[in-house]
Amino acid sequence: MPSQKATKESKEIINDIRRLVQSIRMASSESEQSVGLTAAQLFVMHKLGEEGGLSINDLADRTLTHQSSVSVIVQKLEEKGLVSRLRAAEDGRRFELTLSKKGAALLKKAPHSIQERLIKALKKMEPDMRHQFSVTFTSFLSLANIKGDAPMMFDETVTQKRKK
Repeated sequence: MPSQKATKESKEIINDIRRLVQSIRMASSESEQSVGLTAAQLFVMHKLGEEGGLSINDLADRTLTHQSSVSVIVQKLEEKGLVSRLRAAEDGRRFELTLSKKGAALLKKAPHSIQERLIKALKKMEPDMRHQFSVTFTSFLSLANIKGDAPMMFDETVTQKRKK
């Protein structure tokens, strides 16, 4: 039987996870209601707003996400007329992404992305603490038998499944 301390710590951790999940859901709902974009789409838009002329791979690096996930999101943003894809002047094999005028205008009234808040928090952590958090959280997920490839940027796959 677990000790009272272990039970209390476990409860605190579960409550922290609940707060995180709730914050992600609320941020996604807020972005969909206010600007009609998923949290993942909004995150990509914010990154392009910070630095235009990025390739898909550059954007994947900036969002800490796999290239294929970013590519799917960018395609949706292009279809909405929010992102433009142009051949790079110095290398015709490379495409550069920028916000369209419509995308820049939309971004001005958009809320901040939850992903950016989480990344900033991780960057504020001391390197040793961030490393220990990574090791511990990975171990926790393994013990909970939560496996597989990381899904797209938080809510994107959930939103895709709901819309099908």
